[in-house]
Amino acid sequence: MSAEAQLDLDRIREAHVVGIGGAGMSAIARVLHGLGKRVHGSDRQVSPITEALVAEGIEVALGHAAENVGTADLVLASSAVPETNVELVAAAEQGIPVVRRPSFLAVLTERYDVIAVAGAHGKTTVTGMTAAVLMAAELDPSYIVGGVAATLGTNGRAGTGANFVIEADEYRRTFLGLTPKIAVVTNVEFDHPDCYPSLRHVRLAFGEFVDNLAPGGVLIACGDDRVAHAIAASHHANGGRVVLYGLGVDCSWRARSIEVNAAGGLSFSVMHEDVDLGRFDLRVPGEFNVVNALAVLAVADELGIDLAVTGEALGAFSGTARRFELLGETGGVTVIDDYAHHPTQIRGVLAAARARYGDRRLLAVWEPHTFSRIRALKDEFATAFGTADEVLVMPIYAAREVDDGTLTARDVADAIQHDVVKVTASIDETVARLASDTRPGDVVMLMGAGKEYVVGRRLVEALRQCVAA
Repeated sequence: MSAEAQLDLDRIREAHVVGIGGAGMSAIARVLHGLGKRVHGSDRQVSPITEALVAEGIEVALGHAAENVGTADLVLASSAVPETNVELVAAAEQGIPVVRRPSFLAVLTERYDVIAVAGAHGKTTVTGMTAAVLMAAELDPSYIVGGVAATLGTNGRAGTGANFVIEADEYRRTFLGLTPKIAVVTNVEFDHPDCYPSLRHVRLAFGEFVDNLAPGGVLIACGDDRVAHAIAASHHANGGRVVLYGLGVDCSWRARSIEVNAAGGLSFSVMHEDVDLGRFDLRVPGEFNVVNALAVLAVADELGIDLAVTGEALGAFSGTARRFELLGETGGVTVIDDYAHHPTQIRGVLAAARARYGDRRLLAVWEPHTFSRIRALKDEFATAFGTADEVLVMPIYAAREVDDGTLTARDVADAIQHDVVKVTASIDETVARLASDTRPGDVVMLMGAGKEYVVGRRLVEALRQCVAA
């Protein structure tokens, strides 16, 4: 019998989390802490996340050591932690159950009505928006979001309500441990080539995720996305209930008359089954966020939440960390960071920046993420930057992979179809070049899933010092 099959959440008194500084593991730690468990963990380095956890009463050890396990009766580890980790070895020697995140999510959510948001892009925002709407409706949800939404103030929470809103991650098929009452599929694209050989394999995984819907559950899918639409059609053909949202005329929930508003976001009219529900306002930019909001409207409708409450919560939503996050404006230069690390995301983010900032000079600063992704999607990346005025390519962020020296930032830059493409060799050089080259009116858009946000923060500080001088 597996360790997770033997777990009883009520009997867990103390949990140790290996890699607690990650987005997924920190959220789980916060939920367990909110449930009254003693929670501690370890990570290789101090970060804003680990500092926040300590401030909340969760102990965090710097580095990995056998003694960090302490008196825990459960050890949790992310998929990235190897079996040889000294803390996992110590737990096994002591007979303490060691459970990976994908398996534990099933245990953590099994008593709730799960609202699971999956997709190649948009799932963090839709999850955050949904949690914010449920909070506004006083449903007191539990939730796990892949980033900290300013509206929520945290990425994980244990509530007393019946619903658990969770970002359903397809990486390493993590989302297959969930049994959602409501499943949202925002879109399906080829990504994570290190665990999916082709788009077909990605589609099969999403199909299995949908097949895991609880009895009487509903699939809410984006009708604009070809693959999501096909998965929805298959689910419907097999007797499942489906709700489509998007901009297409065949969607039950759709938007029209989209306009930029005074807050820099978008306003739009919502049609539900051809009934005009009125105008809605977002503070966040990008047509993709209008589509994200439609998904949330569909979820809220399923839960019977008053439309006015949903609209007000969506209008107050200011985004999540590293999703079109304004890092600062100084000396006339606007610095924004976004988690975009896939060609579709890059196109969407740059289009949103162009719509929001008009003809201001737009500098795209990209930190390529993982060698396998860059190789697999090289043709798509090559044409993703057309909206920008200049492109600056940082060194490739290896993440979980090993740099074998056969693919460099220069190779990536040479393949980009753009008139102005530059390359930097380090974070320090990137900050120095941007501080020197930017001028009043510029918009610097940092994109990636690695350390590019560090460039943004340091650039804002450098520009402030220049202004002060």
